[in-house]
Amino acid sequence: MSRLTRLGFIDVRRTANPVRRRVRSRGIPPALDGHEIFYTEDLGESAVMLGKALSPCTLTVGDIGSQQFAASLHGVRLRDVSLLYVDLTVAATLDIPATGPSFAVHMPTNGRAVCASRRRTFEANTIRAVVTSPGLPLTMRFDHDSPQLVLRIEQEALERHLTRLLGASLGPPIEFEPEMDLTTDAAMRWHGAIQLMHTEVFYEGSMVHDGQGIGPMEELLMSTLLLLQPSNYRAQLIRPVEQPGRRVVRAAVDYIEAHLRERVTMADISRNVHMSVRTIQQGFREELGTSPMLYLRERRLQRAREDLTDATPADGVTVTDVAERWGFNHLGSFAVIYRKRWGESPSETLRR
Repeated sequence: MSRLTRLGFIDVRRTANPVRRRVRSRGIPPALDGHEIFYTEDLGESAVMLGKALSPCTLTVGDIGSQQFAASLHGVRLRDVSLLYVDLTVAATLDIPATGPSFAVHMPTNGRAVCASRRRTFEANTIRAVVTSPGLPLTMRFDHDSPQLVLRIEQEALERHLTRLLGASLGPPIEFEPEMDLTTDAAMRWHGAIQLMHTEVFYEGSMVHDGQGIGPMEELLMSTLLLLQPSNYRAQLIRPVEQPGRRVVRAAVDYIEAHLRERVTMADISRNVHMSVRTIQQGFREELGTSPMLYLRERRLQRAREDLTDATPADGVTVTDVAERWGFNHLGSFAVIYRKRWGESPSETLRR
């Protein structure tokens, strides 16, 4: 199993080689053509599988459509970002009472889906996408032959990324405007980011396949979405309120991010951001609710988990290698704080 087929939300080993009536392709993106997650002609099974990939849902079709119904899902997952292709073949209604802990951008590649959420109705088609945020209701009424390309971003990952961009803890949950116009000049940057991910997944010798470019790729996609799509935090990103404490935190965070593998002290941070230790500590306490050293440890734990998650048996990666790479020189202590943070041992993460 390659690193891109470990989806986490669906066990692809249990959905391989289904019996099917169709053999022709329905426009599956080339990068996903060899990454089928499931195919089924059973409506109930389809609802269960889509519930795992998107959010728990109910799926209904008309009497005529039930005779021709066949659902399939193709997809890959980098680390916290997944690219999926959903095809229901016939007119169908997908009802999600509350979206799960992930954000998703639904981009129909043909046809349309009429969507409703919180007394708003809007259409997703080949020039208008739908962006979903966690915890909100959503109903999608698919026309016949209306497959979708879906980009899924895990909620915790996007929140962490936005926190680093702002240099401050988040207040209310991130909520995007659900309608995305794909025809604007700004949207070309979104298309470019999606195309880059597609290219990296398609070519087996790419940095993503080698496990080297996953982090930067995900950061590009998350930053592009946050900066282009209206949300309750976009104004802070494009016109930041430069409070003195926040400026200090952002400068210190930038220094920490650039030196995660090195020995970093408060004196190092103070010298490089040209602020006193006390001012930096106060800024972190007020803006992030933590200390610079605890923030540093948390980021190193996150990077260690990313390396362990991305590794495949062929890479020959060991827990000791990863721990030492990120400044944890005592393996026993690393295992303790890792389990406390992530609820499993480093070796368990590596084996998954």
